[in-house]
Amino acid sequence: MANENARKLRKQLTPQEIKLWSRLRALKPLGYHFRRQAPIGAYIVDFACLRRHLLLEVDGGQHGLAPGMERDIRRDRFLVSHGFRVLRFWNSDIDQNLEGVMERILSELSTPTPTG
Repeated sequence: MANENARKLRKQLTPQEIKLWSRLRALKPLGYHFRRQAPIGAYIVDFACLRRHLLLEVDGGQHGLAPGMERDIRRDRFLVSHGFRVLRFWNSDIDQNLEGVMERILSELSTPTPTG
């Protein structure tokens, strides 16, 4: 079921996810392979670099409201408990400061992980 949902979501990327995805794909020659809408446990994360245990989430305004924030906290706890690092970016960050977002991602990718 998660794979079906992930497949469906890959066809419905937001404009901000499309922008970020095009930049993430350009990192492949550097050895950083990202998957989009990747199932991890019961969750589907926006982008995952499994080799570096790094997950990226692109958040719209609903994530700033109490129910969304609570879900994100539970989700992040689960993902972190499974050895992942989670970076969250607002849609507005991607629209207004994509270079800064990429710098943050590259910085995190270059940080050693316990397993890689």
